[in-house]
Amino acid sequence: MGAEEQAPGEAEPLPEGPPPERIVSLVPSLTESLFELGLGDRVVGVTEWCVHPREAVAALPKVGGTKTPDLQAVRDLAPDLVIANHEENRRSDVARLREAGLRVWVTYPRTVQEGAALLAEMVGLGATPETAARVVAPVLRAVEGAAAAQRVGREDGPTVFCPIWRDPWMTVGSDTYIHDLIDLCGGRNVFAERGDRRYPRVTLDDVVAAGPQVILLPDEPYAFGPRDAAELGTLDLPAARDGRIHLIDGTLASWYGPRIRRAIETLRGLLEGGAST
Repeated sequence: MGAEEQAPGEAEPLPEGPPPERIVSLVPSLTESLFELGLGDRVVGVTEWCVHPREAVAALPKVGGTKTPDLQAVRDLAPDLVIANHEENRRSDVARLREAGLRVWVTYPRTVQEGAALLAEMVGLGATPETAARVVAPVLRAVEGAAAAQRVGREDGPTVFCPIWRDPWMTVGSDTYIHDLIDLCGGRNVFAERGDRRYPRVTLDDVVAAGPQVILLPDEPYAFGPRDAAELGTLDLPAARDGRIHLIDGTLASWYGPRIRRAIETLRGLLEGGAST
């Protein structure tokens, strides 16, 4: 199954009310964020795709996939907050949970700065000031530093191709978190303005014509691996000739939250010509 297009929506503010005591998270990156913020003891249910922190989430009840949640299982856990996302979760599921009387917080960061701001907003769920200083402040500083560097070298960065699926090949358009991360780290997405789809379909001929200087191959949502890198390495394009086809941890490309700082460090290194990590 390929990456699914979702109709754009707007992020919602943190719901009013006392800090929740029972949280079901339908968003893998935000599940990790909850634990990093010291709120893991309030998480009572997660999706099958919530895999970090590994040991902590392994023992939690699973409520299905992000796009196929068991809504009755969610209701049975009696959460006082369900965390969802416009892109990862279906609007119909959110609507049904709300109809059942559950408080649902729908998030939708489409830029790295919005992802960092969301992490800061999650402090309002009950994190301590000390935890905020330890977890959130370094992320905000990393984003600010990358933005300052980007303003200086915006026109000089390498062109980048970052697919998210194959058969058919799919990549990222301009209105996506991954595009913004590439841009923030000094790269130029070769398919930024490809058609009117957020995740446009392309062919390998399109990739050759675009001539990316760097190719990033994340291991999610499609698990790109050495065979894919080798196939792309046979193409007549700068990234292949210069050995700049990199397999990367997919969570760094698309998980907002505490991983943002490491994502910026890793991608900036790759786009400046460093080794893959």
